[in-house]
Amino acid sequence: MNDFLEFFVPCFVTLSIFLIIFGFAAFMRYMRYKETVALAERGLLRQKKEKNGKESLRWGIIIVFLGMALCAGVYPIGFLFEEPPPFYLGPWILVGLLPMFFGFALIVIYALSQKQTNPDEEDD
Repeated sequence: MNDFLEFFVPCFVTLSIFLIIFGFAAFMRYMRYKETVALAERGLLRQKKEKNGKESLRWGIIIVFLGMALCAGVYPIGFLFEEPPPFYLGPWILVGLLPMFFGFALIVIYALSQKQTNPDEEDD
């Protein structure tokens, strides 16, 4: 009975957390759909937001710092081994490196997609 609780309770809690998160996302999407339909019935259109590309910069910075925090959080795992890996780094560090480099990619996309203007051309 104890083995049952040790295995299924963490699985149930983890599954419940994911269901709550994705259920809320699905509910919000459904509510947005209903709002769009209600506006369409009245002959109105949803306002489109002006996009200047700063969203990718914001998300890139957030994801980079999240990756750094994950790297710092899983780094001590290397100290648990009798024969530690080089620099105490192992495959667990990928948990932080993957989002960190994804965030760097978003920042690079923002930097490369910005329109390069010449200061002399702005006067025209």
